[in-house]
Amino acid sequence: MSNDSDVVRIARTWIGTPYSHQASVRHAGTDCLGLIRGIWRELYGAEPEAAPSYTPDWGEYDRLETLLDGARRHLIADDENDRIGQVLLFRMRTGAAAKHLGVLSREGASPAFIHAYDRHGVVESPLSKPWRDRIAARFRFP
Repeated sequence: MSNDSDVVRIARTWIGTPYSHQASVRHAGTDCLGLIRGIWRELYGAEPEAAPSYTPDWGEYDRLETLLDGARRHLIADDENDRIGQVLLFRMRTGAAAKHLGVLSREGASPAFIHAYDRHGVVESPLSKPWRDRIAARFRFP
């Protein structure tokens, strides 16, 4: 089982990595799924399955919950609110597939999460109300 503080420690080592669609190489390039894949590799070694090819606009035009289904296969659902180390899955638009991931890095009065964001790279952002309202599911590393 992973240690939640280890998850956050590893995620913080990715801060500053440039955004690169479908990549997962610390300091070279990653997207939000690549960040979670990189944390998994550091915790457990090999990834549990190969990531399928996907376009930048996947999930915009269909309701297939590809990312949510993958999280359910490999992570542990967590109904508890704001626990550091949680993998947060976001639905960027109402009715659209959940398609963004991050790791809760700070809880309490000013919660934050680490995520790879297009044109920003890996950053630690406040878990503000607009982000919080987009949370579709919460998971933990096994």
